[in-house]
Amino acid sequence: MFSNLNVGVLALQGDFVRHLHQLSLLGASCREIRSRSDLPGLDGLIIPGGESTTMNELINRFSLRQDLENFCTRKAVWGTCAGLIMLSREVDNDSVQPLNAMDISVIRNGYGRQVYSFYAEIQADLNGKRVDLKASFIRAPLVAKFGPQVNVLATYRDSPVLLAYKNILVSCFHTELEEDLTLTRYFLENFVPIKRRQMMT
Repeated sequence: MFSNLNVGVLALQGDFVRHLHQLSLLGASCREIRSRSDLPGLDGLIIPGGESTTMNELINRFSLRQDLENFCTRKAVWGTCAGLIMLSREVDNDSVQPLNAMDISVIRNGYGRQVYSFYAEIQADLNGKRVDLKASFIRAPLVAKFGPQVNVLATYRDSPVLLAYKNILVSCFHTELEEDLTLTRYFLENFVPIKRRQMMT
């Protein structure tokens, strides 16, 4: 179903392997992204969880910032956990310079440090249906504010944890650690559809 899609996963650090695994299970063509030369030809990009200050430093070290900012204006991007932090407009830490792809303000480790990581089942509004998701919150960021054009797809204890804006999807939590492909499939179907539609016409 997704064999005609080329999706990259930013592989500077973090849990990029699990995202590649899920993309492969769904039949998408996928590859690790570590340099500017890896970006051309992609239909979409996943920025995984990890450590946001380290990710920020490596993005600068490999001169990826401008290319990532440009990519976010044109192609589908999904950020999980630290990826959400990098895609935000504002972060409560000067050591992270976000890509300003979505109008959200984020508190790093807003759900607590590593020792307070937890698992929860949440419900998300996906394609007009309420869908159960298995969510792992690992040093998860908290979305403190979001702009009027940002669509909240799921909440946890009244705080938004899954949000969308145009071509951008972000999640405070991880689902790629489980075998549930629901959210990865949703990203491919709803945010990376252009090339697939062209092939079907």
